[in-house]
Amino acid sequence: MGFIFHVGNKYSGGQQIRDWLFVDDNARALYQVLKFGISGETYNIGGHNEKTNLEVVTTLCELLEDLVAVKPDGVKRFTDLITYVADRPGHDVRYAIDASKIQRELGWQPQESFESGLRKTVQWYLDNQQWLLEHV
Repeated sequence: MGFIFHVGNKYSGGQQIRDWLFVDDNARALYQVLKFGISGETYNIGGHNEKTNLEVVTTLCELLEDLVAVKPDGVKRFTDLITYVADRPGHDVRYAIDASKIQRELGWQPQESFESGLRKTVQWYLDNQQWLLEHV
């Protein structure tokens, strides 16, 4: 299993911020909108899990330390695989939305924390490596 993590901008050090949401929570939100939403209304879906790119990759590395028994050759810690790359021109510093309307009007809120959703995602990929080799 090989890994390399490219993080952020060599100037910002991975400090761009994104709002993260577990895919099952997104699907539940879409279902809630379809079932209970008002036609023509707009409902923003967000996780209220704003993290820097570096925080995300560091958390991912910590999960891999916990879940992967054998590291790639020459790697003591998964964080050793983090590299900083030049950022694309015009890269936004922050992406986030206000999801209070869907919470207030439809009673939806995420069920997974950032960490639990990321753990489930990593575990799925670890459990399905053969599928990945065949399809990616």
